[in-house]
Formats: sequence, C-alpha cells, structure tokens
Amino acid sequence: MMNVSVRMDNTTKKEFEKFCKDVGLSISGAFNLFAKKVIREHRIPFEISSEDPFYSEENQKRPELSIQHAKEGKLTEHELIEE
Repeated sequence: MMNVSVRMDNTTKKEFEKFCKDVGLSISGAFNLFAKKVIREHRIPFEISSEDPFYSEENQKRPELSIQHAKEGKLTEHELIEE
C-alpha cells in the first residue's frame, strides 16, 4: 500500500468527510473508488463544465492577448527573482 496526500480547504474536507460517513465510506475508500472508476473507464467519471471560472472569457482572452503582443514584438522583460 502507498499513502497519497490530497490538499483541500477545511470546509470542503468537513463536508466530504460528512458525506462519506453518511454513505458508510472513509475518505480513503471514496478516493479508491474514484481511482478505480477512472482506471476502468479511462476518463474522469463526471462532467467537467466550462462554467469553471478558469475557463471564463476573461481568463481565456489573456493568453490570446499575450500571443498577439509577442507577434507584434510588444514583450515586457521581467527580472528573475530567485528564492
């Protein structure tokens, strides 16, 4: 067996933990079911919608604008900050 860590905010964890308890699963059991279904079906077993804020019109325009600026030679040089 192997341990896998998942990061999520406290509210999501508490709600997920409650759901799992209500249906008689542990969080580990729920993630194992998810992983096995992904492997069996070779896909994420639920729909991923473009309504996700990541796919908002504003977010999608930003890379297009950057590409346009690069083609026009309007690039900005930034200092590399090493930590």
